[in-house]
Amino acid sequence: MTYKSFEEVPVWQDAIKLTGLVDDFTRENSQPLPYGQRDQIERASLSVSNNIAEGFEKQTTPDLAKFSYIAKGSSGEVRSMTYFFATRSYLHPAKDQILAIRELSATCSKQLGAWIGHLQKNKLTT
Repeated sequence: MTYKSFEEVPVWQDAIKLTGLVDDFTRENSQPLPYGQRDQIERASLSVSNNIAEGFEKQTTPDLAKFSYIAKGSSGEVRSMTYFFATRSYLHPAKDQILAIRELSATCSKQLGAWIGHLQKNKLTT
């Protein structure tokens, strides 16, 4: 399938949902996260969708692959942070939110891995 815009790409759509889940988690939590942790997970989650968009807009297969690798790394970073958050007793009430973030970031990573594999075998057509 050929996508005409990054907004059509399923992994970008999931990445935007991921950013929304992270935003809800960081804003709604009854116990605020330390600034550095909040900032890190917010930036990492937004990096997933932004890097997909940036790579797509460059309209070359090597650039799309490069930025997809970066997006995949950011997705892993988000997932890693959920393991730490799950160990914090003050975040126990947000356990379901943390798990949802972890699951969606894993989904994004898998999709990006498959897409990168496809890009390595095919040229981008826009």
